[in-house]
Amino acid sequence: MEKDYFSFLKKKISKESFDKIAALGNSKVVDFIGEYVELCNPESVFIRTDSVEDSDHIREKAKTLSEEKSLGIPGHTIHFDSSLDQARDKKNTKYFISKDSKGQDYLNGVDRDQGTSEIRDILKDIMKGKEMFVCFFCLGPVDSDFSILAVQITDSAYVAHSEEILYRPGYEQLKKNKESEEFFSFVHSAGELMDNVSKNVDKRRVYIDLENNVVYSVNTQYAGNTVGLKKLSLRLAIQKAHKEGWLAEHMFIMNVSDQEGEKSYFCGAYPSMCGKTSTAMLQGESIIGDDIAYLRAKDGKAYAVNVERGIFGIVKDVNPKDDPVLFESLTKEGEVIFSNILMDKEGGVFWIGKSEETPPKGINYAGEWEPGKKDSQGSEITPSHKNARYTIRLNDLKNVDENLENPQGVEVKGLIYGGRDSDTSVPVEQALSWQQGIIAKAASLESETTAATLGKEGVRVFNPMANMDFLSIPVGKYIESNLSFAEKLINPPLIFSANYFLRGKDGEFLNGIQDKRVWLKWMRLRSESKVKALRGPTGLLPEYEDLKRLFKEVLDKEYSEAEYIEQFTIRISENLAKIERIKDIYKKLEGIPECLFAELDAQNNRLKEVQKEGGDYINPKNLSCEVSL
Repeated sequence: MEKDYFSFLKKKISKESFDKIAALGNSKVVDFIGEYVELCNPESVFIRTDSVEDSDHIREKAKTLSEEKSLGIPGHTIHFDSSLDQARDKKNTKYFISKDSKGQDYLNGVDRDQGTSEIRDILKDIMKGKEMFVCFFCLGPVDSDFSILAVQITDSAYVAHSEEILYRPGYEQLKKNKESEEFFSFVHSAGELMDNVSKNVDKRRVYIDLENNVVYSVNTQYAGNTVGLKKLSLRLAIQKAHKEGWLAEHMFIMNVSDQEGEKSYFCGAYPSMCGKTSTAMLQGESIIGDDIAYLRAKDGKAYAVNVERGIFGIVKDVNPKDDPVLFESLTKEGEVIFSNILMDKEGGVFWIGKSEETPPKGINYAGEWEPGKKDSQGSEITPSHKNARYTIRLNDLKNVDENLENPQGVEVKGLIYGGRDSDTSVPVEQALSWQQGIIAKAASLESETTAATLGKEGVRVFNPMANMDFLSIPVGKYIESNLSFAEKLINPPLIFSANYFLRGKDGEFLNGIQDKRVWLKWMRLRSESKVKALRGPTGLLPEYEDLKRLFKEVLDKEYSEAEYIEQFTIRISENLAKIERIKDIYKKLEGIPECLFAELDAQNNRLKEVQKEGGDYINPKNLSCEVSL
């Protein structure tokens, strides 16, 4: 006999909270909340509606519970995670796998029965003596066919506050959809606390139930593990998108304007440390989102929305010179949550790369700090963690695009796939076709590690569509979803590759930091068929005269033919080696579509034909190819 959670909640929680739940008129929501109120056994339950008063309650509760502390600038707060809880926990992020399931061997999985038993044992009475926060959100703009409703249960006011900034309110949306039985669900507890941080990080678990669209997160506070609507919901969305024929991608959405100010929107997928945020925040353009996009086909065109309304971004190296718009938003009055940076006794803050003098002392995630302080392993503790973060609303940025909340989304003219590549790919290149772009650029994406992050530079990491960490379906099916998406489109967006990290013979970067502004302008011109391109073996290249003009118009910079030749020389041997690397990876995976190998073989043949005529390094001005619009 099923539990009557309606009657249980009526007795268990306050009348105010019960009335808020009852007003939703959704029995599945009642059952979900009731099940975890019973299991987690909180002292009290707070139901967050879309009201300002409810938002204020959570914001103030975060400070009352000392999960956040007020800073010197009004509206700014700081949060500290445990020194052992500073990043996404890949090892302990696992999917429930059924014994009879097929094609899920690639997932980091745990047996469904075992995982369910383990997580329920951990959750049993975990909120005793605490307040449970139940929050309702909307992934994507409200009143949109892109929207996905979500319910978050947490005992962390910091997590609830972060989501209040990052996501649209969903209580009234759920009211409008009383009969809806599909929503994403998240259950989180920071677990036992010591000095206001999770004590049992060694028992941290992030378990994902794809069958029921539920994510569990325990014994952790770091937002990447606890803000369920971010990368955790992306995993749920990828599966849903595959079933329904749309795309859930790890992409920014930005506008690239022309000289008259007319807008044209592009999406871009870049692995970490490859220029994703710096591209989305380019000077002179406007931003819709920096992280996750949903794409749907409508009337033969591709449209996209930002899943979020805020940014949970890395604060390291944000400074007034390189990031003037963002820096201004982080240093003016308004709602900002900083995490794991340095706070001085006056409530001022400092992070690595802020372009200010380091304070002589302060408090950070490791406690009292001063220069030279070391951790238990003898390593020096930096003033702020390299993964320190800020959380803000996009509407607090001067360059936010007016279509951020457009329920129709924005039409996408181009998809960009960027990686960190020192010796192979040219700075910008257009794919020869949708299929060649998805296979030879998106599904073949690699990124080189940096010494700053892993201690060893130049290791190539395979990361198709910059989404490998978040795939909840087999890679082959994911590629098929991307390929078949174009079948719904009359004029699919053009596909481009970008590489800001190509080096010359002397080992120096061939691209300036601002050069990406030119590459984006060229992409826009190509999407409108306003400039021609040289047809090469791996894609379509810019002509020199077009780039010379753009460098002058956009950057007021002279661009020499010598620079052009060095940047856009086709490196035949390096490209051939990459094809072999990618093929070797895919040969070890099951269910990869045959067209992937055929497309890579075709590119291999084109490269070898050009190699026979011109050798290993092909001057773009000597391409014996037609100029193509």
